[in-house]
Amino acid sequence: MIEPAFLLVAFLGGLGALALRLPPLVGFLAGGFVLNALGYEETPLLTTLANIGVTLLLFTIGLKLDVRTLLRKEVWGGASLHLVGSTLLLSAALGLFELAGFTLLDGVPWQTLALLGFALSFSSTVFVIKVLDKRSETQTSYGRLAIGVLIMQDIFAVVFLTASTGELPSPWALLLLLLIPAAPLLQRLLDRMGHGEMQMLCGMLMALVLGYGLFDLMGIKGDLGALIVGLLLAPHPAAQNLARSMFNLKELLLVGFFLTIGLTAMPDAEMLGLALLLVAVVPLKALLYQVIFMGFRLRLRTSVLASLGLANYSEFGLIVGALATGQGWLDDKWLVVMSLAVAISFVLSSLLNGASETLYRRFANLLPARMSSGSDEVERSLEVGNAEAVVMGMGRIGRSTYKRLQKQYGLKVLGIDSNPQSVKHLQEQGYNLLEGDALDSDFWDKLMMSPSLKLVVLAMPHHAGNLFALKQLHDRDEFKGQITAIVEYPDEIEPIQALGANAVYHIYDEAGRALADSAAKEAGLVTDIEQLG
Repeated sequence: MIEPAFLLVAFLGGLGALALRLPPLVGFLAGGFVLNALGYEETPLLTTLANIGVTLLLFTIGLKLDVRTLLRKEVWGGASLHLVGSTLLLSAALGLFELAGFTLLDGVPWQTLALLGFALSFSSTVFVIKVLDKRSETQTSYGRLAIGVLIMQDIFAVVFLTASTGELPSPWALLLLLLIPAAPLLQRLLDRMGHGEMQMLCGMLMALVLGYGLFDLMGIKGDLGALIVGLLLAPHPAAQNLARSMFNLKELLLVGFFLTIGLTAMPDAEMLGLALLLVAVVPLKALLYQVIFMGFRLRLRTSVLASLGLANYSEFGLIVGALATGQGWLDDKWLVVMSLAVAISFVLSSLLNGASETLYRRFANLLPARMSSGSDEVERSLEVGNAEAVVMGMGRIGRSTYKRLQKQYGLKVLGIDSNPQSVKHLQEQGYNLLEGDALDSDFWDKLMMSPSLKLVVLAMPHHAGNLFALKQLHDRDEFKGQITAIVEYPDEIEPIQALGANAVYHIYDEAGRALADSAAKEAGLVTDIEQLG
């Protein structure tokens, strides 16, 4: 059984973080340290739940990822260059800390310092994806860039762990290549599962058994297997529904992951001081990302937001720390330092990402205008032409809105969506559609250049995205049209209205009204649907 105190402290920590306008995961991290101080220890069940949460997280990343993202030069090249540069930077910083007199670094050879620098060069896949998911930005340009870099880092991590343990994968691991031609069969199986509990169970089976279990059996990191199986399922239309259905379960299990970091150990004054110094290096690590991304001529906003998102340490550092202490290369106290540095870096990264748009604007003002644009077509701002209505978010509701505005009201409609796969699919069906990021303030600058624009419909599935878009619209005085937004929950209506939306529709209320109107008309209770109140 899970200790009741674990649930209580996690809840109170998350509640406190929300009160401070921080992501709940910061409260979960703090809760882990509180539990540690109260004498609680990590339990096998909590560890198991945390590991399942991480595995499902990577599986759902794969479900939403276009593998072609990894082939972009700024992804594999950026990840590789940062790995080398960040390892050198952090190794040098640790050398300076040794000269400063920290006893934990006394007599530590340069090879071990390089190993620690390598471990700290990684960014946290779990933390970054969770932040992007919460802000509905996994499909934005910078979100795809950050996720691509994280996956490349995971691949580097697997190679390192395999080499450091001296245990090569089983010769039978070559049989895993058969999963590629088997992908259509897996997709058809998923297609037959419907939308209920069987779909969820099928997803769990593929992530934990076919992904983690099979790859682990072959001597390959199981989490990487879950990611690969997700990638194989990603082209299927049902993959997005599966990712959404598993979202809440994954989020709940990840609470255990953040608690386990705090439960690792308690620090003394020297450990805390060393951890804080390591966290002070994080901005330099982020700056290195920024320099590398700008070297690939990415648009400034994309490079800045991706760099801020990756500005943290990874739980992978704890794995390397455990390996180094097990080999006798480091004092056991380093595990405490590493866990504390990881936890504090998450807090710092949360604050940086919360102010990411403000930081980007200030940084952009310091650079020449020519450095704010990139050469990649995906990165260029969009022209909306003579569109009279723009629908942001082309999911099921957005598509219905698009067709109604076009056919019933004769408007020239433009759809905007950040998912490149959805954009391509809908363009083939004849939609006037462009790929764009509604959370990109630069995009809104271009959007307002259309004098014919009368209406913007915010039909994105996440409340945070609609709020951000609404703020951007009202920050631009040249837009005089109407703004309509959808909400999923009643408590989301007031914040949208407070920002000045002309009309707000609760999707379930509106669906119920439309159903009642249609039923009444069919029953002959009214002769004209417009007579219904």
